[in-house]
Amino acid sequence: MQAELFDLSPPGLRVLRGYALSAAPDLLAGIAAIAEAAPFRRMTTPGGLVMSAAMTSCGDLGWITDRRGYRYAAADPLSGRPWPAMPEAFRALAVAAAAEAGFAFAPDSCLINRYEAGARMGLHQDADEPDAGAPIVSASLGLPVTFLWGGLGRKDAVTRLALRHGDVAVWGGTMRRAFHGVAPLRGGRHELTGEARYNLTFRKAG
Repeated sequence: MQAELFDLSPPGLRVLRGYALSAAPDLLAGIAAIAEAAPFRRMTTPGGLVMSAAMTSCGDLGWITDRRGYRYAAADPLSGRPWPAMPEAFRALAVAAAAEAGFAFAPDSCLINRYEAGARMGLHQDADEPDAGAPIVSASLGLPVTFLWGGLGRKDAVTRLALRHGDVAVWGGTMRRAFHGVAPLRGGRHELTGEARYNLTFRKAG
């Protein structure tokens, strides 16, 4: 896989342009199989808001939110069954991308988000994982989106960055818990994903 490494300031974020392009067909096939077993759903936040992005998970643990809070669970609450296993194509991409950015990584969870027109993700920290030494690896598939990259404080300045099909973002180290989000997705159509963007977020959650 070929990558152009683009650094942002403050340090901590690496964007590997087009890094997932060659793996995209296998990644999309994996998403379809996972969604058959654990369908996408729009979850509710502890405050009672319904998220605009639809989500599912694979791996040993899946991330969920409801009125009880944010957490990881070994079973899909919709079915009571374990989350689907993480496909090898997923794991290989995450490990290789992390290494490209200078991190050793053994992901055990992948949160899959599906964005359609208007869907967004507010500024937040990935702070539910016990091992803050493990990075976050985030792969974009489908329609382009504006990624919001902040600092360690909610009110820190935010950098806006375009992420396109095949781009992979990696962050960790001192910026592992930086605030980040996604601006509302514009409408459009992608030849592989239709009117949607998919995001694979790999984490070490156990």
